[in-house]
Amino acid sequence: MRTIALAGNPNVGKSTVFNALTGMKQHTGNWPGKTVESAQGECRRDGLTLHLVDLPGCYSLLARSQEEEVARDFLCFDCPDAVIVVCDATCLERNMNLVLQILEITPRVILCVNLVDEAKKKHIRVHLDRLTDSLSVPAVKTAARSGEGLKALITAAVSWDPPFDGRGTPVVYPEPLETAVSSLAETLSFLWEENISPRFAAVRFLEEDEGFLSSLSRHLGHPWDEHDDIKEEVDRLRVWLLRQGMDRESVRDAVRESFVKKAEAICRRAVSFDDPQYARKDRRLDWLFTSRITGFPIMFFLLLLIFWITISGANVPSALLSEAFSWMENRLLDSAAALGIPKAIYAPIIFGIYRVLAWVVSVMLPPMAIFFPLFTLLEDFGYLPRIAYNMDRCFKSCRACGKQALTMCMGFGCNAVGVTGCRIIDSPRERMVAILTNSFVPCNGRFPMIITIIAMFFAGTAAGFLSSFLSALYLSLIILLGIAMTFLTSRLLSQTVLKGMSSSFTLELPPYRRPQVGNVIFRSVCDRTLFVLGRAVAVAAPAGLLIWIMANISVGGTSLLTHCTEFLDPFARCLGLDGVILMSFLLGLPANELVIPIMLMAYLAQGSLTEIGDLQEMKNILMDHGWTWVTAACTILFSLMHWPCATTCLTIRKETGSVRWMLLSILLPTAMGMISCFLFSQITGLFLEM
Repeated sequence: MRTIALAGNPNVGKSTVFNALTGMKQHTGNWPGKTVESAQGECRRDGLTLHLVDLPGCYSLLARSQEEEVARDFLCFDCPDAVIVVCDATCLERNMNLVLQILEITPRVILCVNLVDEAKKKHIRVHLDRLTDSLSVPAVKTAARSGEGLKALITAAVSWDPPFDGRGTPVVYPEPLETAVSSLAETLSFLWEENISPRFAAVRFLEEDEGFLSSLSRHLGHPWDEHDDIKEEVDRLRVWLLRQGMDRESVRDAVRESFVKKAEAICRRAVSFDDPQYARKDRRLDWLFTSRITGFPIMFFLLLLIFWITISGANVPSALLSEAFSWMENRLLDSAAALGIPKAIYAPIIFGIYRVLAWVVSVMLPPMAIFFPLFTLLEDFGYLPRIAYNMDRCFKSCRACGKQALTMCMGFGCNAVGVTGCRIIDSPRERMVAILTNSFVPCNGRFPMIITIIAMFFAGTAAGFLSSFLSALYLSLIILLGIAMTFLTSRLLSQTVLKGMSSSFTLELPPYRRPQVGNVIFRSVCDRTLFVLGRAVAVAAPAGLLIWIMANISVGGTSLLTHCTEFLDPFARCLGLDGVILMSFLLGLPANELVIPIMLMAYLAQGSLTEIGDLQEMKNILMDHGWTWVTAACTILFSLMHWPCATTCLTIRKETGSVRWMLLSILLPTAMGMISCFLFSQITGLFLEM
């Protein structure tokens, strides 16, 4: 078995190449000791089994993030038999920096020039013979989406055998750095038997790359400076460079400049443009999407459009699912009666666990099945990085990271997914800020409750299309409030428990591409919708049993649920709510979709979840129990800002490795929500009394 690594920048089609080569013979997990995802798979060619490792997408091996660290360490210390470096034919120069760095580690490189179909549309020509001549490695053109060139690529990876034993020197550094690197590389090559690139290691020693030196010590099994000869030579050359006027920062700048200049020289020779104005279309779209004048209005319009499509499209499938589950419930009851099962046994299972699961699936699945594909289409089109670009200034003013805009967008589908997405933020401080504030944007589980209350109390008098449009508009405004609270809380955290300034980061604005609709639907349904639904179902099942027990076990002639609501009622009234609403939120911790049915169950004093399809009937029940438009508004505010669901809490615990941070992520939005509800109810109460 041969091990082949796939490396490349983000957004070059590396995962598409990997998926096309491995098919379904792949598995994912995390790298040992890291939260960075690992994808590995197998394929067979010419009687050989090839083990393919999809390295995290990165722009450089001069590690600034966990992704770059993982890719660097695998290439340096795991010694794959070949490395396929996937590049984007439409912007080869930007990708060439990584190619040159990998060539400094190993000559067993195959250059995959992907997206040649996109390059052809933009009248860009890549001359493979000139690339091969400049780099001394095979270069293969591919269009991974259509499968073009993949067979030639894997054949090159299997057959490529560099004609020399040592590693090449694709980049020559300016003097005196080149002299120091060559001298130290020779010393390392003579002393080390390990299969480590002497030249790459020499540069890391001279620029004092602490991350690489720590990884090297772990690989050796002891601190690297136990090798006295190496330590003495490194110290001597560092002092010598300092006398020549090159300190650590000067060395780092010279290294980066050398790679950039070499990449520019290679691509100037190997790439030609038949149409010098090839990027004009992208430039016009960028002017529209990232302009200070039009950028934010377009973002709001797209947000409104997505929510309108989600609201309008989810009603029918949700009703069909509800009817199907109701039919199945009747069949289960008939079966239990036919088998003579006592009610004490089947009631908690059917009326508790099953009914809660049915409600969660019927309410949660349709909106997710619509929202996630729409979100992924924007991602495939290349619009999400433009959102991050637009919002970077806002997050920077809050001393947070602009990448938080991307994780916030993920939170619209599921806050747990948004928390996991915070891995893309390099700074540990800014990553923690993003994790703690992710629940301020309402997830897919909170949408049905917010939309239902909006429809009953604020948009219910409108008809048909206008009603759904107003619901989407009000929902968009509520989300803008959630985003504003995200900014406020991020600023508050950055000035208190997570003090610090915003860091710089590289944000790529990839070229616009036509989304692959079929692939988008499959990926969003399998990777996101079913994954999130599965976790929600796992926590909703035991919650259903608990809710049934509290509603059906009585103390002093009153159910436990009623005792709890009466206990919470005085405090809840101060927030513009009541005890039933607050208790429903507490019992809805496993899944926010349960809040409204628990309210109805408590108000009607029934022993199981109740579903009422007619909004007017539901509104009448709520108003009979003291609801006003102020109660509805406070309930929406508390839904926007309260503790995350159980799935998100567990994800935060896993991502941070700390119960303390998980508790803070619960207390922070809850405190903000209670303060907001208290102020709103008190202020509106004063105005209503006037």
